[in-house]
Amino acid sequence: MPNPSLPALPVRPRDAHKGRFGTCVLVGGSRGMMGAIILAGRAALRSGVGLVSLGVPGSQMLVLPSAVAEATSFGLAEEEGHLGKQAKEAILEAASKAQAVALGPGLRHDGSIPELVAELALACPCPLVLDADALNAMQGNPRLLRDAAMPIVLTPHPGEAARLLGRPSAREVQEDRLEAARELAKQSSAIVVLKGSASIVQAPPDSSGSFAKSKSYTNDTGNPGMATAGSGDVLTGILAALLAQGMDAFDAACLAVHAHGLAGDLAVATPTRSQAGLIAGDLVDWLPEVWRQLGSV
Repeated sequence: MPNPSLPALPVRPRDAHKGRFGTCVLVGGSRGMMGAIILAGRAALRSGVGLVSLGVPGSQMLVLPSAVAEATSFGLAEEEGHLGKQAKEAILEAASKAQAVALGPGLRHDGSIPELVAELALACPCPLVLDADALNAMQGNPRLLRDAAMPIVLTPHPGEAARLLGRPSAREVQEDRLEAARELAKQSSAIVVLKGSASIVQAPPDSSGSFAKSKSYTNDTGNPGMATAGSGDVLTGILAALLAQGMDAFDAACLAVHAHGLAGDLAVATPTRSQAGLIAGDLVDWLPEVWRQLGSV
């Protein structure tokens, strides 16, 4: 099946203000894992969204103003340095004022996290991205997401996809990546971004369970240097930013994976850089050039 055409970036009128480009809320972080939510926030801010708000455990807030000066932030109830179940209402309150939410970077998945993630997924009032430990919290139970009121995008790497599907290892997912993406989309009724070399974006099947007319996209940007800590967090931030600007969830996922890979390709094409030396922050730094090449003004 041929790839659909890559969607266009949202138009930026000359008289625009920050409210025109939406708000995305990114929720995650925990003691020792704040870098993930910081990378996601920086990537979102570099991807055209008007406002980014970071929700993190209250004890971890002090690091944010110096790390992501352009974002707002709010502290959440916690249990031993990671989010607690009591954080639910504050997250939903923030989501009610946003156009997209991403949940997962640096989250951890122990304690009451699985219950919190499940409740947020069903109650979120706007499109939702589930990544990293938000996916691990759902392992073996993706069917729960079928009852969500708003579009959900899942962004698993092969290991996370295997856990979601109850399969023994990532190797089984890698043996037929398209089949695995389709099975996860079918079980969850969510859009699936199966990360890795040639990331796959898969829409759910139709009401009969057929994929004959279901949209699928295989990405052709990116390189092995992107196999580094934090790369997925950058993708989450890009995707949340595009959703907040009003893009269709499938289109936003396709554009996000393409832009993410292109940032990696531009970074390693620089004479003083290399695949072995690539870090996730380099991807964020190259996003302005990515959007320029893709037609942003």
